Amino acid sequence: MTNTALQVKQDFDTVIRDRHSVRKYDASWKMSEDEIKEILSDAVLAPSSSNLQPWRFIVIQDQSLKEQLLPIANNQQQIIDASAVIAVIGDLNAYENVEKIHGIAVDAGVMTPEIKDMMVTNTMKVYPNVGAEKLKEIALVDGGLVSMQLMLAAKAKGYDTVPMGGYNAVQFKEMFNISDRYTTVMLIALGKAAVEGRQSVRLPLEDVVSWNEFKN
Repeated sequence: MTNTALQVKQDFDTVIRDRHSVRKYDASWKMSEDEIKEILSDAVLAPSSSNLQPWRFIVIQDQSLKEQLLPIANNQQQIIDASAVIAVIGDLNAYENVEKIHGIAVDAGVMTPEIKDMMVTNTMKVYPNVGAEKLKEIALVDGGLVSMQLMLAAKAKGYDTVPMGGYNAVQFKEMFNISDRYTTVMLIALGKAAVEGRQSVRLPLEDVVSWNEFKN
């Protein structure tokens, strides 16, 4: 292992072990739009089903909006104090972007026009016919992947986060006029910790891992 590779591994080990859910933020700390864009640019490198990238984000920094959101999010104080709240949304009809996505890949030289045409054809045969429940399942799985990557990207840049599922999704969608084409995934508070996140423990691997069979 080269020194550079070792340093990368050590940095990653630090990030995943130092990331904890933080609920108390420095309300005076303001993140710039560029900082948030950098974190989101890292987050969207996450994998997704057929690379359809169904995630959408609402970056909520306006204090009056955060105050409106507070009761919808069960009065969790981090909504007010964090530099931003990132709402992760899933597009149930993300497959409609397949032509654009693979067109960009062709322009970037990472896909041939022939493969692009095949991918578009296959996607449009399958996704419109899988049903609403399956499309929502895909959006939630992919939304979870991008959310975790966002939280790790934030930690790597010295910021903290907490994922939040405790909010009224119906009222949230009404507040931001979100149509039924989209499903909510989670809210993520993002900012500078005022108090370090509480240390937590994990079950031992032997409790959660089976080899070549499933043990209840």
